[in-house]
Amino acid sequence: MKYVFLLLLFSITYSYAQTDEEAIISLLEKESSTWRSGDVEAHASCWSIQPYSRIFVSMTDGNSIDVPPTMMINPPEDMVGKGGTSKNSNYNMNISDNHAWVTHDEESTNTDGVTNYTYEMRILEKIDGSWKLVGQSIHSRNMD
Repeated sequence: MKYVFLLLLFSITYSYAQTDEEAIISLLEKESSTWRSGDVEAHASCWSIQPYSRIFVSMTDGNSIDVPPTMMINPPEDMVGKGGTSKNSNYNMNISDNHAWVTHDEESTNTDGVTNYTYEMRILEKIDGSWKLVGQSIHSRNMD
């Protein structure tokens, strides 16, 4: 009976365990939504800023921005919490031990109904058993 209970407990625990892929997608969805909701603390918890962290943004006009990574954990008040929605799709990932890179498409709609589209590459590390963002590259695109 003791072994049946342990087997049942193991089976339940195993079936509820998230895969790395699921955990990464969950983190990326959280990071997108907390930025829009203005939950700076929850947004910062998605990140682990490292000495090598970089954030690059390419604009549709050809210009680019090198965003200070600390902005992800301590953003100016006027940049976050503006509402709207985002939808990530087309996830592709390469996971190797405690490192991963992920590409995905994002469709963001602001509160005025204006939709922006980006291709994104995210760099992640598993730190103390949890996936964290350490860098990203965002490329705006026209859908005309």
